[in-house]
Amino acid sequence: MDKTMQNWVKEDAAAQQVDLLLFDDFSGHCLANTIEPLRAANTLAGRQAYAWRFLTLDGAPVTSSAGMEVNPHDQLAHCRGDMLIAMPSYRYRPLATEAAKKSLRAAAGRYGVMAGFDAGAWLLAAAGLLEGRRATIHWEELAGFAEDFPQVEAQRLRHVQDGNRITCTGALAAFDLMMDLIGQSHGQALRLEVAALFMSPEITETEPTCVAIGSARSRSVARALALMQANIEAPLSVLEIARRVGRNRKDLEQRMKAQLGATPQAIYRHLRLIQARKLVLETDLSIAEIALRSGYEDPSAMTRAYRAEFGASPRQMRNSTG
Repeated sequence: MDKTMQNWVKEDAAAQQVDLLLFDDFSGHCLANTIEPLRAANTLAGRQAYAWRFLTLDGAPVTSSAGMEVNPHDQLAHCRGDMLIAMPSYRYRPLATEAAKKSLRAAAGRYGVMAGFDAGAWLLAAAGLLEGRRATIHWEELAGFAEDFPQVEAQRLRHVQDGNRITCTGALAAFDLMMDLIGQSHGQALRLEVAALFMSPEITETEPTCVAIGSARSRSVARALALMQANIEAPLSVLEIARRVGRNRKDLEQRMKAQLGATPQAIYRHLRLIQARKLVLETDLSIAEIALRSGYEDPSAMTRAYRAEFGASPRQMRNSTG
């Protein structure tokens, strides 16, 4: 079990600047899975938790492997921020020119975190930025990567965080990684809201086939979250959830507190209120009907919980966006 206590809410977390260094033939899928969770986090947080820019080495446009052209915001040498993500093409080896390696080494002094997605780890390693670090790369390239860079501890994992170096295997792993980073930086409550928005398997599958290694979620916590999400209208007791995931109540409470920073009761309430907010903002249903669909028999109880969670009543929030 992860011994690091997670934060449920981090309202005072500073906004982060995330820049993506793109090359011709980059993966549009990987790009979308990196940026969309950040965009959703901003929307759900109601503030700019993240800003991002698309960069290239020379400031010239690049085209994805599917033919999508991206006009960058700037060239790498002009920028600094919290994290730089190198996202090279499928033909990545020729990209490690002396100029590119020099630019990456210089960028490491201007960015708090250097990351390589898909084959990006190869570029970081070629620039000498992964020496003595643990790292991963797209698994088709892992054996060659380990052979080319014996000073790097290559690991067959979906993503690896080693200090201020992050590496990730590809598009699906990029989504999981960005979700983890949202949780670390802005709290697990926001992470769960983003997961619910995207119907992430971690809260929609009652029997998840796997839990990503390196994720804050253990299998029992992932199953508990999925059970909560599947039983919003008719909530289960925490005792019943614990029974279904094969834990006693105290053990499940300790695991969820450690891994998500809140009790099962608080997490379940948050998931139900996320559902209520969605219905408030996206439907014309009455508050009484929304309460029932969110697991509250008493509309007044739901309204009190809603105001405590979101700082406004359902009617106030609906009127302010109408």
